Amino acid sequence: MARQERAIRTRRTILEAAAAVFDERGYTSATIGEILDRAGVTKGALYFHFGSKEELAVGVFEEQLAIALPPQSSKLQELVDSGLVMARRLRSEPLVRASVGLALDQGAMDLDRTPAFRMWIDQNTQLLTEAKERGELLQHVDVAETAELLVGSFSGVQLLSHLRCQRQDLERRVVVLFEHFLPSITVPAVLARLDISVDRAERLLAQVWREGEAAVAVEASVSSAPSGTSVPSVPSVPSGPSGPSVPSVPSGA
Repeated sequence: MARQERAIRTRRTILEAAAAVFDERGYTSATIGEILDRAGVTKGALYFHFGSKEELAVGVFEEQLAIALPPQSSKLQELVDSGLVMARRLRSEPLVRASVGLALDQGAMDLDRTPAFRMWIDQNTQLLTEAKERGELLQHVDVAETAELLVGSFSGVQLLSHLRCQRQDLERRVVVLFEHFLPSITVPAVLARLDISVDRAERLLAQVWREGEAAVAVEASVSSAPSGTSVPSVPSVPSGPSGPSVPSVPSGA
């Protein structure tokens, strides 16, 4: 178990270092040597987790969606939650910012950036498909086209926010996006129940944090308890829409 935890920490350290170097230097100019220096790990440790610089980039892409949010009674609420959380994480998490920067880096000619968008679109397609099966979407809605439109719209909104104010107003811009987008696809009775507030992402992330801390505490109790001792368990947070978690709507580029 301890060895597995060390491996997880090492992989995360490498990803964070790669994200920082990609963000500062761009994908094409970044080198494995710079990433090794930033991470403080050996070349063997890096190649144990990632076979190439491109695999590192894909690992960074995946961070857009690498978060489990609490499930909701409405799949469209989960779609909204993933978008709002992606917006919040873009403001606060360098690794997520780097994943989006990589996906939109037009100078990265030798990097296939389509996986970042494909993962995000697939996530939204799944949520929209389940929403339609539950009767949450209007009959005319084409799920695949809607998923792609949402990803494209979010990408443009976050880029505009980045250029104008370093994404400081991104949550509000995403709320406005949903306020215009959702009425065209959502059954009115479902639309009236959706929570599209600016502070929802912060509340969701606080809940995820609390449940994560509780799970860690229970695991520590289990590890230290004498053999045969019964320790009450805390259910883990079910895998959510994020999150390209990502979003997650958007949980992406």
